[in-house]
Amino acid sequence: MKNQFKKLSLVVIFVFAMMATALQGCGGPKTQEEHLAEMKEFAVPNGSASIYLGNDWEVQDMGLEGTGIDFWLGAASKSGGQIAMLLQFPKSGAVQLAADMEEVKATISENYSFSADGETYEAPAVPGMTNVEVAVGDVKVDTTTAKAYIVYGETDYANYAIMFAANKLGENEIAFAKAALSKFTETPVEEEDSTTAELTDTIRWFNASYAVLTELNGWDYNRFAGIAANDSSKQLEQESLKEWWDVSDRASADETLDWILTEGHRTGFADNMKTLQERGMDDTAEADRLAFVKDNFIVNDEEAQEMVDSYPLFAEYGETAIDGWDYCRALNLLSFYYLAGYYTEQEALDKSLEIAKTVQEKFGSWDELVDSYLRGYQYWAKESSDERRGIYEDLKSREDNPYAVDFKTPLEKTW
Repeated sequence: MKNQFKKLSLVVIFVFAMMATALQGCGGPKTQEEHLAEMKEFAVPNGSASIYLGNDWEVQDMGLEGTGIDFWLGAASKSGGQIAMLLQFPKSGAVQLAADMEEVKATISENYSFSADGETYEAPAVPGMTNVEVAVGDVKVDTTTAKAYIVYGETDYANYAIMFAANKLGENEIAFAKAALSKFTETPVEEEDSTTAELTDTIRWFNASYAVLTELNGWDYNRFAGIAANDSSKQLEQESLKEWWDVSDRASADETLDWILTEGHRTGFADNMKTLQERGMDDTAEADRLAFVKDNFIVNDEEAQEMVDSYPLFAEYGETAIDGWDYCRALNLLSFYYLAGYYTEQEALDKSLEIAKTVQEKFGSWDELVDSYLRGYQYWAKESSDERRGIYEDLKSREDNPYAVDFKTPLEKTW
């Protein structure tokens, strides 16, 4: 997620023993059956998937504490000469690391500098997994380069990338990998969920107000707050709120919500733009506006350019041009506060109802509200809102279009 929800970096994960030791093979060629006789089960921390690896292999710390990722496994042979990584990418849940298999492949390619050798390899049999593919080539982290055998596949529950790496890949190493994969098992984790709110039209309305961001996060806009409320999402949202909003408890949550409802970005936008107008911005040629801003404000070149770029929003839509940005984010914040445990479900919904009724008075349709939200994003992020505009248009075309609920639908307490 590009905004409130922290998107995890995967570059730092690859820190196994192979980084500190020369890589080597594991002996003469063995059959798959001979390998299995010397292997045992290794599972990801939450137990949702496992493969077999050597009896003398050891689980490695992947540096994931506090990230909410408890569905990845890293292991290395005792000598450190071989490593294996079982990377699960759940298709739903609090942590969405890849939207589809193409993003899974891109993650491996970009973060581990994977370069395929261009050959075609027969896919191994992996129990319960479909669309299995194999890629072989080089992986590189820092100054260490190794040969990698990577298997991609999917189940109804998740996409997978399973990597085996050593300094050479011969028949023995590939037989080892196939033996490991032949014992793949998956036991999907049933998410706990303390949310009780039913998906009424009022809840749908709340969800629609921030559906663009929910979709960006890979969450579900057909449920309040987008994901299940449980210990995992609580931890993740607390970390996200701290990073993006400097919110760490109920007091700072209240303070931030009060700020966005009474001031937000719209107040500074309106004040600056009105000052520009009063000092003659409308009468200044576009080519001269940058100099005009620098003459009238104590700002650097970048800040001056931002003001020049923002003025057309004010000129066309007035001082309320970006109000939707603050109101949509306020509603979204309440769902985050609920997930983080700073507000109860009842408190978050009650306050959402109050804000939503205000929004209905200020805007006439979803298009008006989202247009204002997107202008605010452009002002705040200092970049184009085209990506989010595309998501909005796509959402409206779906069978489960979140904006199908009438913008002027009577909002009432249904929880």
